[in-house]
Amino acid sequence: MTISLRPPARAPRAGRPAGGLGRQVLGMAFVTPYVLFLVAVFAYPLGFAVYMSFHDYFFTAPGAVVDRPFVGLANYTAVLSDPAVRQSFGNIVVLLVINVPLTVALSLLLATALNAAIRFRTFFRAGYYLPYVTASVAVVGVWRFLFNSGGLVNSALGPLAPDPTWLVNEHLAMPTIALFVTWKGLGFYILLYLAALQNIPKELYESASVDGAGRWRAFWSVTVPGVRPATVLVVLLATVTGANLFTEPYLLTGGGGPDGASASPVLLMYQRGIEQGNPDVASAIGVILVCGVLLIAFVQRRLLEKR
Repeated sequence: MTISLRPPARAPRAGRPAGGLGRQVLGMAFVTPYVLFLVAVFAYPLGFAVYMSFHDYFFTAPGAVVDRPFVGLANYTAVLSDPAVRQSFGNIVVLLVINVPLTVALSLLLATALNAAIRFRTFFRAGYYLPYVTASVAVVGVWRFLFNSGGLVNSALGPLAPDPTWLVNEHLAMPTIALFVTWKGLGFYILLYLAALQNIPKELYESASVDGAGRWRAFWSVTVPGVRPATVLVVLLATVTGANLFTEPYLLTGGGGPDGASASPVLLMYQRGIEQGNPDVASAIGVILVCGVLLIAFVQRRLLEKR
């Protein structure tokens, strides 16, 4: 006679299906509104933009039925052969090269300082976060006042002030915008790092201190590896935010000046699609931008997660 040691199977509880689907009903009910929101606000517009980029699409009166023929890659050829579009993508590369490393370094250093027991810590945290929640339109005027020809920055620099001045200088306009973007978003990334710092066990710092590590050594050996997931998130968010730049060049430099030196692809999408009435060309710019950002984000994530 064979004796089975397997416990008897439990009978399903009353009111709960025997399968696993019943356990997911409540979760699906909570997730469905957000999924519908993503589809309506992101997935459908992106799909429609891809459709427009392959057609001779133009705006018409509501209800009008017109022919919008398929043109293949003609819109992409026109976009890639446009010097203004190529310049705008180069401008974004300049912004990302300045903004992303500066954002990671400053936000991590400031978050580490604000995580320590210092006086007026709450005041400093609120002070760094305030620019992030302030509308760009409100603070753009302050930066224009600071960086115009007779502004405080040029007055402080005296004979070292650039000529032409910052926002009308084709070599300095984009770096100045990159500094603005870094300053404005710094508070949000500081909060992300502060949350990550709370999860690092204090015993690691105590062990490093016992081994003779100073503050700087403990920072590199304990803090930096401990906040690596937050660093990946900060790099990705800073990249996506920088690639979607629109408000800053539109307001700071009067629409991408001088001579397109501060124009961004999103700004060109607005100019081509809304102002000039070529939504098919604007859609092609948008699709190229999305593919480029996804590729950069994928490479960044693979490189950061391997370390």
